[in-house]
Amino acid sequence: MIKPTAIVYSENEFGKLDGKVANGLVRRSDKYEIVGVIDSTLAGSDAGEYLDGIKNGIPVFRDIYEAIHKLATIPGYFIYGIAPLKPQLSAKEKQVIYTAIKMRMNVVNGLPEFLTEDRKCMEMALAYGISILDVRKPPAKKDLHTYTGQIRDIKTPIITVSGTDCAVGKRTTALCLVEALRREGLNAVFITTGQTGLLQGSKYGIAIDVLTSGFATGEVENAILQAQKESPDIIVVEGQGALSHQAFTSSSAIMRGAMPKAIILQHPPMRTHRCDFPKIPMPTLESEIELIEVFSRSPVIALTLNHENMTEDEVEKTILGYEQKFGLPTTDVLKKGCTKLIEKLYEVFPELVKLETV
Repeated sequence: MIKPTAIVYSENEFGKLDGKVANGLVRRSDKYEIVGVIDSTLAGSDAGEYLDGIKNGIPVFRDIYEAIHKLATIPGYFIYGIAPLKPQLSAKEKQVIYTAIKMRMNVVNGLPEFLTEDRKCMEMALAYGISILDVRKPPAKKDLHTYTGQIRDIKTPIITVSGTDCAVGKRTTALCLVEALRREGLNAVFITTGQTGLLQGSKYGIAIDVLTSGFATGEVENAILQAQKESPDIIVVEGQGALSHQAFTSSSAIMRGAMPKAIILQHPPMRTHRCDFPKIPMPTLESEIELIEVFSRSPVIALTLNHENMTEDEVEKTILGYEQKFGLPTTDVLKKGCTKLIEKLYEVFPELVKLETV
């Protein structure tokens, strides 16, 4: 299938915490062919090389005009790839979107400020013959799902990749694990719970942070129930935020809706305070593990690292230190792969070994 082309806007945020949508799309996109990133601070760079040290041929442009000038054709889609704490678009950012519309690019918006409710955007979209997609806009209430309890009957191993903070790489780790499990011959299914996963083309899930509490748990459960049509061997659910984070309720809804049988916990060892909350210190791994296990009544079976601001030596020492301290396999999936995680999953779910050997 030929994927539509798209350019991702991430001005001054690519490779940073608030650029996580753009970061995710550069690393993986099953839905769009990413042909460029817009960030004037990194213009001329290769996006893959800047992000992970491996060139992928996706250029970073100074602005939308340079992108259109240098690309062979105008991309089909303009994706707003920033996920700030305060999600309202500035007047300058709206002008960039208006420019994309005038260039007849369809606009994909991952913010909870919905462009389909912006009169000027919709008038321009009609005039220029393009579409606007608000990825996080929830379905009509008649199409939403409340919790039913059917998740309790699911026998498939379900795990969540949770975290000690937002923007720590939970989705990246979950997707790397799903790919590694599939290489083992297992039918692993990914459930997304955020806008980036949807933009990447995930088949199951919804952005739950814009849902009311009456539907969030039910939508997580429903996504897993829908995934049963694939007869999965294992289901990996993307976490959001952190269970201990006072600003977010998504984690508790995911735990309740998914009823995971095991949890992998992602942690950034060098982060001293919560992302976007400089006055709130990070929790300890000990406190987060305790909270997760009490709340979910399921064990944390492995730890994964976000290596932001860490040297290779620091990553190695941290992995060894955590394994000695917590007695849990620890890895950085972007640097070390998922072997330890898969070995632990085989230990926790021995039925997977039988499936892998069939």
